[in-house]
Amino acid sequence: MKTGCSNCVFNLEAFYKLKKDEVEKLSLNCSLVSFIKGDSIIRQGTFSTNVAFLRTGMAKIHIAGPYYEQIVRFVKSPTFLALPTTFGDKINQYSVTVVEPSEVCFIDIVVFRYLLASNPEFSYEIILELCRNELDMFYRCANRTQKQIRGKIADLLLEMSVEIYRSPVFNMPVSQGEIGNMIDSSRETVSRVFTEFERDGIIKITGKKIELLKKETLELISSNG
Repeated sequence: MKTGCSNCVFNLEAFYKLKKDEVEKLSLNCSLVSFIKGDSIIRQGTFSTNVAFLRTGMAKIHIAGPYYEQIVRFVKSPTFLALPTTFGDKINQYSVTVVEPSEVCFIDIVVFRYLLASNPEFSYEIILELCRNELDMFYRCANRTQKQIRGKIADLLLEMSVEIYRSPVFNMPVSQGEIGNMIDSSRETVSRVFTEFERDGIIKITGKKIELLKKETLELISSNG
């Protein structure tokens, strides 16, 4: 369905750099689509014809490796999805799948390129977004390869609490198997560390709900790797 971009309260800073006529042009060339958990927003190997903007909700980015699918990261709205792929070789190089109910705005790529060319301030904000994402990926790669399993899980719990849900209490949107996939470990190992954290009074687990009881302890575990 169509969405009025001028009244959207989920915009990134980049959208506020657009002029009134540019916002109207964006509105006429943007469609809002709702997704439920498990739906695919972007599929690896398919042709990219739109710019995808995650308006609400949360998704996981995953890529098919030589042996299995690897979860790269979780992304929380509002954010663009797969911009490097969209403006690179036009073929999606990874997949994006919903992990909680989400809304995505699909923007016509020709219009988006026009806005980039005509509005330097808008372009600058998009470049900043790409730079932040790239640096984030570098840090995640270093943490994944250099930290022990306890440090990796501490990082994930802190990310969920501080960056994504902004609350000490949240529902884990993925299974322990998916967590293991993301941090290069087994489901059994993830389960064991979660049990240890709960036994030590660091977290409390009730079904899928997790409560961080000792955030400082998790930060210490994270920093020690």
